[in-house]
Amino acid sequence: MNLAGIVADRIGLQNTPCTKVEGACASGGIAFRHACMTVASGDAEAAIAVGVETMTHATTKQTTAALNCAMDNENDGPSGLTFPGLFGLAWRLHAEQFGTTRQHVSAVVKKNKANGVRNPLAQMGATLSDETIADSAPICDPIQLYDCCPTSDGAAAVVVVSEAIAKKISQTLRHRTIEVLASVQTRGSPSIGGHQNLVSFDATVTAAKRAYEMANVKPAEVDLVELHDCFSIAEVIDSEDLGLVPRGQGGYWAHEGRTAVGGDITVNASGGLLAKGHPVGATGVGQIYEVVQQLRHAHPNQVPDANIGMTHNLGGAGVACTVSILRGVA
Repeated sequence: MNLAGIVADRIGLQNTPCTKVEGACASGGIAFRHACMTVASGDAEAAIAVGVETMTHATTKQTTAALNCAMDNENDGPSGLTFPGLFGLAWRLHAEQFGTTRQHVSAVVKKNKANGVRNPLAQMGATLSDETIADSAPICDPIQLYDCCPTSDGAAAVVVVSEAIAKKISQTLRHRTIEVLASVQTRGSPSIGGHQNLVSFDATVTAAKRAYEMANVKPAEVDLVELHDCFSIAEVIDSEDLGLVPRGQGGYWAHEGRTAVGGDITVNASGGLLAKGHPVGATGVGQIYEVVQQLRHAHPNQVPDANIGMTHNLGGAGVACTVSILRGVA
């Protein structure tokens, strides 16, 4: 497959090196990091990261089979688990260790679906009640229908330029310049059994730690995050792994409104994957776009005074992770 070259040809890039990257659900985040590294190394003054996926043409069975290719099927295949099963296990363990309830996790669903109503790019936004969520179809107990990100088609692109180029065009730009403070990629276990505890993903914890160090930013300085809420419980776990919410408190903070727009830390103001869907290859790049719009103070669901934003993109059973930190330049 030479999709990268085909895309470049279609948009008129002549004799330009093009690479297709693969990291399951984290592919878009990896593409953005590669664009950043290409520019930072001096190999190019500008690079473009493109993410795209079409999924709605396939049946649920076909989509499930395709997504399961992101698992270590040699080791995990005999278990019969799909990703709802994996995150169902994670939810049960989180509830056992920290007391997380259906109501706590429903707060994530209600928040993200409501945020999606305010975002024209989120086609699955909705106003939901606890009762509607609790009465939705069971998928893999305790995971229910509204706990799952919808199948979706989508595409996103981000242009990364050198500081010199940014300065040249800054006077003609009509929007705020955005600086990439950090873009980090890590690897976790490809198999479910390789995780010490499913209430945390080592790849996210490590990526966040490295990103904070690279950016010289503390978690408390982050104004908003677009994180990988492939399932509602994933947002609970991710917010804790990123150090934005105390361990075990992700569900409680969502229920108390502390992760809503204007709260202690705004999580998924775009609506996240729960409201935007998860067009796998496009998700990570789409997260960057949402944060850039927030830092330019041009987002339809704007976080007040947003200056520093973070993205988190997780692939497979936690095998690939990217974390990026961006800042708006006055």
